Amino acid sequence: MKYQFIAIEGNIGVGKTTFSRMLAKELKFRIILEEFADNPFLPKFYEHPERYAFSLELFFMAERYRQLGEIRDKDLFSKGIVSDYFFVKSKLFAENNLNDDELLLFNRLSDIALKNLPKPDLLIYLHSDVKRLQFNIEKRGRSFEQNISNDYLFDIQNKYFDFFKKHPDFPILIVDVSEVDFVNQKDIFQRLVALTSKSHQKGINRISIT
Repeated sequence: MKYQFIAIEGNIGVGKTTFSRMLAKELKFRIILEEFADNPFLPKFYEHPERYAFSLELFFMAERYRQLGEIRDKDLFSKGIVSDYFFVKSKLFAENNLNDDELLLFNRLSDIALKNLPKPDLLIYLHSDVKRLQFNIEKRGRSFEQNISNDYLFDIQNKYFDFFKKHPDFPILIVDVSEVDFVNQKDIFQRLVALTSKSHQKGINRISIT
């Protein structure tokens, strides 16, 4: 394999975890999944975002650092890894959710943490239009997600794209999955898998799989 540490990213509801599980099984890689269900501030944040945003993001950052720190301390390359997030996700969501003073403190902490963590060899960003995201969010039925606005999803999307433009440190594949079903369409899934065995330039690579 050309890439030993593959991070899967995308907006809320795009299917990051599902795809990460499928890809890790296909490649016989270890998998790291975000433990969002363990964050006690998540339901509270959706009810009272201004009150719980900082606690939410700090908890997520600490958990992501713990998980990725474990693979840093082990032999990363003894077995490939698929993760359903990239640590920088913490910064991007914080930019969207925190006020200026909170963001200043959060960024200082996250910058320290980021220096001590491995970067992915390849990042696959699953892109979907907001209409499809809202359909997926409704379908999976998490009560605390049902009132997420279109504007919030657009803001998160723009944060990702802005980061990708400014940090071409590794290959970033932006794959539009708005009109496909990689779970049930085996040919689509195999095209996505095939991307992991090809060489890609650093920075943004827009990929069509239809």
